[in-house]
Amino acid sequence: MPPLALTTICYRLLWAALLGSVIGIERSIRRRPAGMRTSACVAIGSALFTILSVEIAHATGDPSTTRIASNIVQGIGFLGAGVILREGGSVVGLTTAAAVFAVAAMGMAAGGGFYAASGAATLVVLLTLVVFVYIENLFNLKPRYMLFRVSSDQAQDLVPEVHSIFTKLGIALDNFQVSMAGEKHLIQFDAEVSHRQQEAIVQSMTRPGVTFEMLPFERKNG
Repeated sequence: MPPLALTTICYRLLWAALLGSVIGIERSIRRRPAGMRTSACVAIGSALFTILSVEIAHATGDPSTTRIASNIVQGIGFLGAGVILREGGSVVGLTTAAAVFAVAAMGMAAGGGFYAASGAATLVVLLTLVVFVYIENLFNLKPRYMLFRVSSDQAQDLVPEVHSIFTKLGIALDNFQVSMAGEKHLIQFDAEVSHRQQEAIVQSMTRPGVTFEMLPFERKNG
């Protein structure tokens, strides 16, 4: 098989850049790491490494150079690990790391000339990132451990209300405390809540005369 023409190489790199950008735009819209530029660069780099591995093997007659493509997977693993962080009581960045891994695979497919396969993979990944968010919220599939602080002049009136609100939502309260903070009564507790439950709690607790805080919290395992 003759070497690839420069125009073919450019087409493959541009296709890879387009596919990576599509996933990167979704990450940027959700204000996540690895946005459009990062994802495009990952896809382009993966495509170029794939092209080089084949072209070098043809030029030198050494098939071992095709291992370049296999090493992309290991390199992307390190890059993906860099976007995984601990935020409060949760680990964040796993979805972005997985998206980076998928973008690299798309770039490899584009670099190999599999235009339809790489395009289909991009569509599936994009649908996964967009649609599954609504499914998680609909069925409360992604809870987070949060610290709640409620302060008011009349804490004794708020205690039964807090218990009532959280009981109706099916949320168990941990480490429930009532104390004084200056002239204010402070109610503090922590609980595991989903995104939809957080919205319902905020709507129920936010009103004049009541200070309400909800913060990510790392559960202490003893």
